[in-house]
Amino acid sequence: MGILHEDVVIIRQSEKAGEPSVITINCPDKTGLGCDLCRIILFFGLSIVKGDVSTDGKWCYLVFWVVGKSETRWNLLKSRLVDACPSCFSASGISFYRSELQPPKPSDVFLLTFCCHDRRGLLHDVTRVLCELELTIKKVKISTTPDGKVMDMFFITDTRELLHTNERRNETVDYLKAVLEDAMISCEIEKVGPEITASSQGSLFLPSEITEDTFGLEMSNENSSGLLTSSRVSITLDNSLSPAHTLVQILCHDHKGLLYDIMRTLKEYNIQISYGRFSIKQRRNCEIDLFIVQSDGKKLVDPSKQRSLTARLQLELQRPLRVTLVSRGPDTELLVANPVELSGKGRPLVFHDITLALKMLNTGIFLAGIRRHIIREREWEVYRVLLDEGDGLSVPKNKIEEGIWKMLMGWE
Repeated sequence: MGILHEDVVIIRQSEKAGEPSVITINCPDKTGLGCDLCRIILFFGLSIVKGDVSTDGKWCYLVFWVVGKSETRWNLLKSRLVDACPSCFSASGISFYRSELQPPKPSDVFLLTFCCHDRRGLLHDVTRVLCELELTIKKVKISTTPDGKVMDMFFITDTRELLHTNERRNETVDYLKAVLEDAMISCEIEKVGPEITASSQGSLFLPSEITEDTFGLEMSNENSSGLLTSSRVSITLDNSLSPAHTLVQILCHDHKGLLYDIMRTLKEYNIQISYGRFSIKQRRNCEIDLFIVQSDGKKLVDPSKQRSLTARLQLELQRPLRVTLVSRGPDTELLVANPVELSGKGRPLVFHDITLALKMLNTGIFLAGIRRHIIREREWEVYRVLLDEGDGLSVPKNKIEEGIWKMLMGWE
C-alpha cells in the first residue's frame, strides 16, 4: 500500500474563530503511535476536542479536531507529526511502509548556562523561549544569589538536532537576549559528554526528604481530603458487543492531554486500538469508546488484567500529575510529579505551565530542579521548586496548589 509523502499528514485550518482545525493522519501503524501523535499535539499547545481512530493492524487512519493557540506553527506541527509516523522510503515519489530496524539514536545533551538579574516571571520567560525553539529541558538547576542575581543551568536536547551548529546556538542566545534584555549578564551553550549527563541525573531513588506517600500515588475509592483530582471517572470493559474486540467505554471530565493520558496508558499495557471515537459533550464531559485487542490480537478476557487496566486508567485520568506543597522548616517547596513513558519521554510543557502559574500568582522562585526517580517501580519526573517567600507568601498555600493544578489540567 502506498501513499504520497505529503498526504501522510493533512491539516485543514479552521476558517472561523472558535471552530476546530482538522488533522488527518494516514500512515503505517505501530503500537503506541497514537500516544506519540497526541504527545506532539499537546506539545504544540493544542487540545483535541474530537477524534476518530481506525486501523487494521498494518495501516491506520486518524482524524483529530483540535483547538488552541492562534499562533500555532502549522507547518512545523505537520513536520513533527510526519516524523513520528513509522519510517518510509521513497521510490518515484511514492512512500511505502518500512518497519523500524533499530531504535533511534539518543539525542545529544547540551548545557545552557546563563546569569542574569532576577525579576518576577523570569524563569517562565526563559522556559517559554526554549519551548518555542523546540529545546527540550531534561534537567534544570536554578539558584538565586543574595545580591539578586540568578544562575540557571538547563540540560537540554534539540528536537531539530542542530544545536551543535553555531547558527542554532546564536539563534538561541539571541532569542533569550530579546526576552531578558538588559537583565542578561552572560549566556553560554556547550555540548556535554555522557559522563556529565549521567552524573547530572543523580540517584534514581527518592531523596530522604521526600517519601512515596508525599505524592499520594494510590487512589482510594474515597479521595483523601484536599487531594487534587479530576472529577469522577467511569470505565467499563465489555466483551459482549464485538466477537473480536474488547470495548472500553470511558466517561470523564476533560483536561489538558486527556487523550494523551489514555494512549500512554494503553501503550504501557501493550494494548492496540482497532477503532476509537472521542468527543467532548456539554460542560466538558467526555465520552470515549475504544475497541481494543492485546498484542496477540485477542480480546482482553482475563479478569485480573481487566482489573489492572481499569484501575490504572482510573488513576491516570483522575490524577495524571501529582501536585503538593510541603514545608521545609521556614520554607515552602512545591513538588510536581508525572510518570515517564516507556520510551523515556516525560509529559510536555509541565515546567512551562508550573512557571506560568507561579508568574500569574506573583510568586517568585528561589530554587528549582528537575530529576527522575523510581517510585513504586515506575519512573517519575519530579519537579522541585523552592518558593521565594520574601516577607512571607502573599498567596495562601492552598491557592498556589490549586492554581498550579488548574494550569496543568488546562482549567485556568
